Amino acid sequence: MKKYEYKIVDTRDVESAGLFKGRQREDVETYLSSLGAEGWDLVNVDFRELEGGLEFAGIMKREI
Repeated sequence: MKKYEYKIVDTRDVESAGLFKGRQREDVETYLSSLGAEGWDLVNVDFRELEGGLEFAGIMKREI
């Protein structure tokens, strides 16, 4: 039987382009791609585009 570990991620985990700038789509894509390179798979996500930025929360999993 396969076993998995899970990780909850959200907007706060993503580095922004600057101190007073919101996180942009590219920032989130870079962050999620780096997790994918570590074997994490995004299984659920909720995105909200806001004026000047993006917010999200999601659940990642990977086999252990």
